Amino acid sequence: MGASSSTQQNVSSEQKTLENLAASTGALPTLQSAFSNLADPQTNAIPIQSLQQCFSLNCKNLIWEAVPMKADSFPGSLDHVAPAIVDLFFVPEKGGLSWVEFVRGYVKCCGRMLSSMLFNTLLRVFVATVSRAGLTSKLEFESDEPDCKITGSLLPVDVLMILCMCWTLAWDARSLSISKGNADVCLPDVSDLVLSAVVSCSEVGSDLNLWDCNILDLEAQLPAGKFLSWALTTVPTLTDCFTQFVPARLQNCVASKDVSGPSTSSPGEISSTTAHDTYLLSCGRAWAISLTFRSSLSEEIMKIYCPGENDGPEEKVIYRSSLHGRGLNRFWSNVEGYHGPLLILISANSGDGHEGDTSVRKWIIGALTQQGFENKDDFYGSSGTLYAISPVFHAFSASGKEKNFVYSHLHPTGVYERHPKPVGIAFGGTLGNERILIDEDFATVTVRHHAADKTYLPGSLFPHQGFLTVEAPILEVEVWGLGGKTARKTQTSYKKREELFTEQRRKVDLKTFSNWEDSPENMMMDMISNPNSVRREDR
Repeated sequence: MGASSSTQQNVSSEQKTLENLAASTGALPTLQSAFSNLADPQTNAIPIQSLQQCFSLNCKNLIWEAVPMKADSFPGSLDHVAPAIVDLFFVPEKGGLSWVEFVRGYVKCCGRMLSSMLFNTLLRVFVATVSRAGLTSKLEFESDEPDCKITGSLLPVDVLMILCMCWTLAWDARSLSISKGNADVCLPDVSDLVLSAVVSCSEVGSDLNLWDCNILDLEAQLPAGKFLSWALTTVPTLTDCFTQFVPARLQNCVASKDVSGPSTSSPGEISSTTAHDTYLLSCGRAWAISLTFRSSLSEEIMKIYCPGENDGPEEKVIYRSSLHGRGLNRFWSNVEGYHGPLLILISANSGDGHEGDTSVRKWIIGALTQQGFENKDDFYGSSGTLYAISPVFHAFSASGKEKNFVYSHLHPTGVYERHPKPVGIAFGGTLGNERILIDEDFATVTVRHHAADKTYLPGSLFPHQGFLTVEAPILEVEVWGLGGKTARKTQTSYKKREELFTEQRRKVDLKTFSNWEDSPENMMMDMISNPNSVRREDR
């Protein structure tokens, strides 16, 4: 079939080209095996219904961090994802799908292409899905080419559905290895990302309260061009959710020849959960941060909340001010010895201090470092990223102009300094003019305008930041270790070694002072009583 057709002498040039393109993605062996399992032996073609069953989502119940959408909108559209994918990319000329048509469809949706073309493909899948579900979309494509121009606009609820669809695809791809039947899908709260798109792509009036607004009620029109620009800069790896889902589904067909498994994605129940609401790094915020870059760090972040992973929040969090205590010393006792990437989150309140205003003006910012903290009196680091996390998500990567990524300095012990350096944790800016500064008591965070910082890209870290320096009371500080199990084991060994050294320094060898004749006190008494006496010198 597909595996043997490429070895024949009369292979067409189109088939060779398509197979080479598929091989460049590393998926050609999977495609050959999937075609052998799915194709009808009599016609040597894949029935369309079999391919739709192969791409059917493996979800049973929808569990929301928050419940923003009704059951008749997003959950109902999940049934139509698989037919939409097949109708868009796997189009047969007659009857079933031949080998060439099968490979062509895969290359069209998951082949190597520019990021803008991948987003074009993702939006096509979204529009086709909601159209089959009976919903409307204002997006229009000028042609069927992946690099065609997209016109029209999106509503905030459309952005929410796109993000939830991408999360569901990614969740499904991960859960295939641990669940053969229908699995529950935990949908994260992505309201911070939706508001980021709204603020970046539309004219938001000053009367909009970003701390207290329902994104389903927003009528802002987000032009397609501006939305694509926002997605390419803010969530550039969002398309990986789709390009990893398709090969994972095909690989699942190879692993289990029974493709008649879950043929529907209809959710049985819809519920909400607050399992990790106590952490600043919720599931939705962790996913948003992971979408800003493509590296092993993204995988480490997603291990916290994705299915089948042994690493839970308790294994990744290194320091929490509410648990381990506030202050630089408490902070240092928990992060010292950790040599790996770290994510620090700071929750603060910039309200006027009134009782009813504290929760309304709460915001969360963060910083990602590529190495552990060091006790230095100057900035250090090789790379990093600042984040405005809530209520509006933005990422500010390194600008390349300066390298003042991280500053962490404790009080020097036993040393007098005429001009002492600031004590605390800082990111960006310069000494005395830091962009983010946490004081030594972890009571106040100081945030300055981006004009004071040339290390990170410019932008507001929270809504209505303005030009003036903001000093806000800290509500919570979290530090998450992203160096994997190796960094955690190294820190554990370091702490045990330090505890051993401390214990040894505390112990006094009493045997040394058991003999009065050999004790230093006896020698001093003899010298004082008769300093001119002749004493033998031991050599």
